[in-house]
Amino acid sequence: MNFKVQDLLKTEKFNLAAGQDGLDKEITGVYTGDLLSWVMAKAKEGDAWITIQGHVNIVAVSLLTEVSCILVAESAEISADTIEKANNENIPILTTGMPVYETAVFLSKLL
Repeated sequence: MNFKVQDLLKTEKFNLAAGQDGLDKEITGVYTGDLLSWVMAKAKEGDAWITIQGHVNIVAVSLLTEVSCILVAESAEISADTIEKANNENIPILTTGMPVYETAVFLSKLL
């Protein structure tokens, strides 16, 4: 089964913050991390990246790693610059109030 970013929105656990034009991207794995250099080295193309970071650098990292989307957990704040950049680059950013661990467990059950 192909699981896409748009399918996360159907669970009602996530809200779309940016990147509506990228919702058809397939999610093939999950990566969690907040240290951007580590994420750049370890995240894989197609991963849903779970973080609590909300600054514009997360969009640059997502472009380099080719993750399918960014999931900002724990209701962390996302800057307006980040939302604008993500919309320009078609990078979906979804938010959730779930903690990082619960978000990862939830996704593991869906994939």
